[in-house]
Amino acid sequence: MAEKLRLMTVHAHPDDESSKGAASTARYVAEGHDVMVVTCTGGEAGSILNPAMDKPGVVENMPEIRRREMAEAAEILGVHHRWMGFVDSGLPEGDPPPPLPEGCFANQPLELPTEELVRIVREFRPHVVVTYDENGGYPHPDHVKCHEVSMAAFDAAGDPDRFPGAGEPWQPLKLYYGHGFSRRRMQLFHDSLLERGLESPYGEWLRKWDASRQDPYERVTTQVECADYFEVRDDALRAHATQIDPNSRWFAVPLDIQRSVWPTEEYELVRSLVDTTLPEDDLFTGVQERVHA
Repeated sequence: MAEKLRLMTVHAHPDDESSKGAASTARYVAEGHDVMVVTCTGGEAGSILNPAMDKPGVVENMPEIRRREMAEAAEILGVHHRWMGFVDSGLPEGDPPPPLPEGCFANQPLELPTEELVRIVREFRPHVVVTYDENGGYPHPDHVKCHEVSMAAFDAAGDPDRFPGAGEPWQPLKLYYGHGFSRRRMQLFHDSLLERGLESPYGEWLRKWDASRQDPYERVTTQVECADYFEVRDDALRAHATQIDPNSRWFAVPLDIQRSVWPTEEYELVRSLVDTTLPEDDLFTGVQERVHA
């Protein structure tokens, strides 16, 4: 029997795995591959973003509640899940912003979380790793740190001289950045909603888009068709009930519009130790041939 292919996605907080690339991961699970989500922090600093969850006992028990939400989302997606165990840094606000909390994830010396992720990589042995770009997708300190740790672990996991106590070396074959909402995608959704006489939540975003800012779509090398799994993605999102308001713009675009206008999720190939040709439509392009040669 051919060896299953393995995909690992590395995220900063619980709910990131459901808002970024979840339909792709659900597709790969359905196709019989193994997918592991690694969550760097417990999301302890998350606010209650769903009014229905703004009730007694939630803020006081946020770490436990977010663990339960993550377990439910992982079950919906069909993925394996590992916590790295670091503490959410929060998003500092103010001018100047306040210092980050002592001991939080973003303040950890790079070697410490890198060794923990290397340990998980060597245990799960992924062929492909997905993480955030150098800006963290958006400049939250935990997202930026997640990028730094993922890059360092990708390079260290196959090196027997690095972290020799963290398991047998294993070198993943491809590394991607996941890319979320692009301006192009937002514009298409906006236009499609208006054409149907529906209200669009994207008008203000589009008006305020900084023209000097690169559209993440310009960096995309790989589009994974996953429209059949948009419902699974949305169910996983709703599992994070403290963070996701079911009446919010996350769900503003009807699924039939999404499937017809933009049936893919986007990635940028950053490292590859296998032969591939760009653009791609599969994160495992070139891996299947190497593994099953």
